[in-house]
Parts: sequence; structure tokens; C-alpha cells
Amino acid sequence: MVALRLIPCLDVANGRVVKGVNFVNLRDSGDPVELAYRYSEEGADELVFLDIRASVENRNTLVDLVSRTAKSVKIPFTVGGGIDSVSSINDLLRAGADKVSLNSSAVRNPDLISESSLEFGTQCIVIAIDARRKVNKVDEWEVYVKGGRENTGIDVLSWAKNVEELGAGEILLTSMDGDGTQNGYDLHLTESVANIVNIPVIASGGAGCLEDIYDVFNEGRASAALLASLLHDKKLSLREIKTFLLEKKLPIRPYEQKI
Repeated sequence: MVALRLIPCLDVANGRVVKGVNFVNLRDSGDPVELAYRYSEEGADELVFLDIRASVENRNTLVDLVSRTAKSVKIPFTVGGGIDSVSSINDLLRAGADKVSLNSSAVRNPDLISESSLEFGTQCIVIAIDARRKVNKVDEWEVYVKGGRENTGIDVLSWAKNVEELGAGEILLTSMDGDGTQNGYDLHLTESVANIVNIPVIASGGAGCLEDIYDVFNEGRASAALLASLLHDKKLSLREIKTFLLEKKLPIRPYEQKI
């Protein structure tokens, strides 16, 4: 059985890690290189580094910051934000990233998914889907782009299936309704996507306690759980989370503190 993964997420704006609620009211959470190193040494399975202003500001992800961050960690590392070409993907992979995350550019140009997966392998291509529940709809969600600022009107489940067919290796699924609230993942959303694709689904948005993380694996059928404010605010540690999940008999890599 493939091990379930715990993945700290570093949302970066203006060179600093930030975190908000429902994609707004951002607050400073520290230096990205220092946090990446800390989480790597504390036992994270992977990391995700997202330049959340890149698409809005129409610029590429900061390659220098990616390079410095990648050099500080010894675990797989995904980079996203403003990536809009095979060339920019190549630059980031050469800078030290293991994978890239595409969102707005993939919606705008779906061929980028197939072209990049063919060039670099499906294992390198993660498609980020920012999902918001439609008003008065229990099981319908729409895809948002540009840092959650623009509603595309695209159905999340249809898009998830489409990106898999185009060559995505993973889906990073964020519930915009749950983002930063610490009220729990959207289990219905996560399970709905996980049930229609055969690639790993990384659940994001809403982790607030140990039970939330267990539930997104057990009920939501996620392959990985993204964690941000819960760790940045030191409400829980990776050690506490892994110990709890191992006691629940989930296939989690044992906690190995290096610092």
C-alpha cells in the first residue's frame, strides 16, 4: 500500500510565507527558506511552494527563491504560480523543483498539460484546482483561477477528469470555502474528485485538528493532506499528526525528527 503523505504548503507573496482565510486577509507567517528547512527536518513527506501573486501580477515564479528553497530540503518539492510554458517548467525543474503545479495557465491552455507531461513525465505535473461550491448546490463546485479571483464557470468534477486524461500526475484540490478556516476539509468535494480519477488527490483547505486530517484520508479518500496555518501557527506539529495517524492504523511514514 502506498503511504499517505503530509505536505506543508508555503504560500509566498513578496518573498514571505503568508496565510489567510478564504484566500483573503493574508498575514505574515515567516521566511520561506527557513520554514521549508524546518518542515523538511521535522518529517514532512513533501513540500508545496506556491507563489500566490504570480498569476495575478502576470509574472513567473521567482526562480532564485525556488533554488534557495530546494537546496535547503531533502524531500520532494512542488512549485507553482505563474507557470505558463514548457520553458518555464524546465527552468523551475532545473532550479531544483521535483514537480510543478499548474492552475490558471492549464485552464487557459489545456494543451500545456499534455505537452509538459510528455516532455517531463506525468510524475512532474500537478494540476491545482481551486474549487468553490455553487450557491445552493450541495454537490456542484466551480473552478476558480487567478488566486481565486476569477470564476471560470467550469465544473470541478469534469475538469478533474479532463486533466487526468491530458496527462496530469496529481491533483492539488483546494476548497476555497474551507481555506484557512481550520473547520475541516470539504470531505464531500475531496471524495467526489477522488472517486472519478485514478491519480492521487492532494486535499487542501480547512485542516484544524487531528481528526480533520484522519477524516480526509479515511472518508475523503485523499492520497495526501496539505497543511498550512495549522503548522505555521504551531497549533499542531508533524510529530503529533503522524503519531495520531499511525495509532489509527493509517499507512503513514513514521515520524523521523532530524533536528
